[in-house]
Amino acid sequence: MTYPAKILVAWAEAIGGNAAIRDWLMKNGYPELGLFVHALYLQDHARDWLMKNGHPHLMAIIRGAEGDNAAVKWLETHGYTPLSKIAMTGDGDDAALHWLKLNGHPELAMVAIRLRAVKDRIESDNVDHHKFNPNS
Repeated sequence: MTYPAKILVAWAEAIGGNAAIRDWLMKNGYPELGLFVHALYLQDHARDWLMKNGHPHLMAIIRGAEGDNAAVKWLETHGYTPLSKIAMTGDGDDAALHWLKLNGHPELAMVAIRLRAVKDRIESDNVDHHKFNPNS
């Protein structure tokens, strides 16, 4: 998985919620990165698209960030160590973020930080949504 640094920065921005950049990625040769954002936000059609269109490594990042250790192991086994570190960072592993920074992956570290923030927000929203409300 090799992308120019500016595309990785754009991906991080899209993950962070910039819909215009997400849509630009999708229309300008990087549909997998735009759909990654949709998949991160739990949209099944995007998750299916990633798997069916040759991007299981991107889906594995999301699954790993969601706590699926088998997905992280799959990434490592298939030579995607930097991507496994993104997934681990997304799941709260600060040592993995440090590894990205120390090993010359500053743009991937940006992606990982944004991924963690979004994943934490989604989890928090789901917890808040499912709390008991005595007035309902």
